[in-house]
Amino acid sequence: MSNAPHPLADPVPLAQALIRCASVTPADAGAQGALIAALETLGFTIETLRYGEIENVYARIGTEAPHICFAGHTDVVPEGTLSAWTAGPFDGEIRDGVLYGRGAVDMKGNIAAFVAAAAAHLNGKPPKGSISFLITGDEEGPAIDGTVKVLEWMRANGQIPDFCLVGEPTSQVRLGDVIKVGRRGSMNATITIHGIQGHAAYPQRADNPCHRLARLIAALTATPVDAGSEFFEPTTLQVTSIDVGNPATNVIPAQATAKLNMRFNDRHSSASLTAWLRATIAQYAEQFDFDVSVSGESFLTSPGPLVDTLRHAIATTTDVDPRLDTGGGTSDARFIANYCPVAEFGLVGTSMHQVDERVPVAELRELARAYRAVLDAFLS
Repeated sequence: MSNAPHPLADPVPLAQALIRCASVTPADAGAQGALIAALETLGFTIETLRYGEIENVYARIGTEAPHICFAGHTDVVPEGTLSAWTAGPFDGEIRDGVLYGRGAVDMKGNIAAFVAAAAAHLNGKPPKGSISFLITGDEEGPAIDGTVKVLEWMRANGQIPDFCLVGEPTSQVRLGDVIKVGRRGSMNATITIHGIQGHAAYPQRADNPCHRLARLIAALTATPVDAGSEFFEPTTLQVTSIDVGNPATNVIPAQATAKLNMRFNDRHSSASLTAWLRATIAQYAEQFDFDVSVSGESFLTSPGPLVDTLRHAIATTTDVDPRLDTGGGTSDARFIANYCPVAEFGLVGTSMHQVDERVPVAELRELARAYRAVLDAFLS
C-alpha cells in the first residue's frame, strides 16, 4: 500500500481550479462543481441545495460526534479595472511563488486549504467523528439564499455541528496572528425629517427641516455611544449621507434625509439602538419617517475549551499565538452563531477585494497544515 500523500493534500491545484471559475456573485461558473468533484473523491456525501438562483453545497463524511464544520463561499466580488491587473483575474497564475486571482484570499484559497487538510487528516480512513462543509454562493451578495437557508436545512435534517470554523481571511500581518471569535452587529438607518416649505427670505413662515436635521446629527455624534466591552471595541455611528434634493437657493425645503450606519458591540441589540435613535429623533422633529435595516446582530463565542483547542492547534503549526478579535465587517458567521459555536480563521487578508488579489503559495500550504492540526485536535 502506498504511503504517498493524497493528491488533494496539496491545496494549490484546487485553489487554481476554483479561481479559474469566474464566480462573480451570484454566478457559480462551475466553482461548486469543482469543489464537489474534490469532496466526492474523498468520500464525502454531497447535498446540492439551490435556493433562488444561488448554488449551495453541504457535504459530510462521518456520522458520529464530534462534528466540525467548515463554512465558506465560492462567490467573489467583481474583478474591478481589468487593465490594472498584472495577471488575469481568473487565470489562477502562479508567478514568483505567488498565486494570483480573484478569490485567492477571499476565499477560494481557504476552501482549498481545508479540503487539503481533510485529505491529509482522513488519509483514506473514516474520521473519528464527522467533517462537513457548508459552502454558499451568496456571501458577497445579499446573503439571503445562501448560508441562512442552508442552516435551516441543516437544522431540519439533524446536521448542526458541534463547532463551525469559517474560512474568512482573518490574519492581519502573519498567518495565525488573529482568530475572530465574534463580530459587531451592523444596522443602517434612514431618517427623513419633514418641515414646512417656504421662501428663504421669510423663514418665520416655514419650518426648515435642514436645521432640525443638523441639530439631530450633532446630538447623535456629540459623544461616543459607548466605551466598548471586554472583547469589543466601541460602537460606532457614521453618517453616510445627507440629502435634501433642493435645486433652488431661495426655497426652504419640505424635507431633509440622512442615512447612517452603526457597528455595535455586545452591549446593545439592534432593537435597543432602534429605540434610542427613535427617541432622539423625536426630540428634534415633530414629523419624521424612520426606517432601519439590520444585516446582523453582534455575537461572541466566549473563550473556553473549543476556542482554546483552535488557538493551540494554530499556534503549534504557525509558531504564532493567535489574538482573539471581533473587529472588521460582517461575515456569514453572524448567521451560524445562532446555531452553534463559531470562529473564523484564514489567510492574511491584505489583498482581498483588491486588484491583483494574491497569496503566497507557501502561506496557502501552511494554512492547510494549520487546518489539519485543527482537525487532528478536534477529532482525535
